[in-house]
Amino acid sequence: MTRVARHSTEAEIAALEDVVERLAAFGADVALEWVDGFMTALLASRRTIAPGEWLPAMFGDDFERVFADPADVQQAMAALTGRWNALASQLDVDSLLDDPEAVRLAPLMVQYDDAVRAEIVAAGHMTAEEAADQLQTGALWAEGFMDAVEAFGDDWPEPDEDSEDGRWWDDCFERITALMLPPAELAAHQARHYPGETLERDQLVDEACFAVQDLRLYWLDHGPKPETRRVGPTPGRNDPCPCGSGKKFKKCHGA
Repeated sequence: MTRVARHSTEAEIAALEDVVERLAAFGADVALEWVDGFMTALLASRRTIAPGEWLPAMFGDDFERVFADPADVQQAMAALTGRWNALASQLDVDSLLDDPEAVRLAPLMVQYDDAVRAEIVAAGHMTAEEAADQLQTGALWAEGFMDAVEAFGDDWPEPDEDSEDGRWWDDCFERITALMLPPAELAAHQARHYPGETLERDQLVDEACFAVQDLRLYWLDHGPKPETRRVGPTPGRNDPCPCGSGKKFKKCHGA
């Protein structure tokens, strides 16, 4: 039975947004969409990555400086963990296998329409050309995803580009990075990958979500193999203990 994907509640998203805003106010170059993309890549990776690894990779030392009080740290980590758990549910391997045609991933992305872009241009934050190029729904999310892949490069070993796996791998990443392309390059991407079609932005987002889900499943066959445990022969009870104590095994580590 396919598990229902867990989605973040409005309260959970607001709590995460508060964490991101506090970091940004301190000077950290982060945004909610970027953080969500970064986390998504961590959970699509070939191994479980602990917070002790990804927190400094995501925020540098800014997190410790902004959230110094223990209660503050607990609240911030609860917000991050809440989103982490939702994404983990959406990328649950068994559920992806049960229904591979379903888009389970629900990324946090800002919806930029012409009215929003016009407001930003009118406020003097960007030119019209910059807004058209940079304010694309999912662009920051894809950037966060790729930043995580780069930060944990050892966990994303690329297959031979001439192999079937390599071509498939490139296709997955092209569908993700397509969200970062400016309009002219995106048009060329669409003409190459979807000849005769013009995908709307939400369709491109779905394509990126499918790519992430495909990458999550890729590691089932290509993940790290557990090391073979080598066990030496057990000493006899009257043999010297291998620890070097000089005692018989039965009186030492064999007791």
